[in-house]
Amino acid sequence: MNLSETFWDNKYKNNETGWDLGEVSPPIKAYIDQLTNKSSHILIPGGGNSYEAEYLHNKGFKNVYVVDLSKTALSNLKKRIPTFPSSHLIQKDFFDLEMTFDVILEQTFFCAINPNLREQYVTKSNELLKPKGKVVGLLFDVPLNTDKPPFGGCKKDYITYFEKYFNIVLMEEAYNSHDTRHGKELFFIIKKKD
Repeated sequence: MNLSETFWDNKYKNNETGWDLGEVSPPIKAYIDQLTNKSSHILIPGGGNSYEAEYLHNKGFKNVYVVDLSKTALSNLKKRIPTFPSSHLIQKDFFDLEMTFDVILEQTFFCAINPNLREQYVTKSNELLKPKGKVVGLLFDVPLNTDKPPFGGCKKDYITYFEKYFNIVLMEEAYNSHDTRHGKELFFIIKKKD
């Protein structure tokens, strides 16, 4: 399975984005609403149309970065929010990033990458985070597909992946999921180990 730049760009060009809610996911919106440090460096990997980035930008967060393989997805975001800094829209593979962040917002990316890259995702997230940095967001808590994204999983497996580099602060069924995902996702906060 080749989840390449072309694969993802064609998804956005052809509007084959069934995972796209068209709005900020409610659990992530609730998390953003309690953030107070507007200068935090926040990364949204595999951000796609990234309504989370739009929401953060409109709330005055200055250091929000979106990385995605799809040029089309990043262009869609720039068209919607012309004031979003172009230099913060990074067309690149997440695994090739060389920056540091306070928070990585996880919204469908972990479940979109090939499952054989999950350990690499954990290692890379640890590397990209500043001391005390966090990964926060949502993970599908259902089996889903085995041959194409989204790939699901379960809490037990996720903890096994993350516990080497992160303290699990929270990983529970999201109580405020979007109607289409109710009972199917975990909200989680994991903190980089000292």
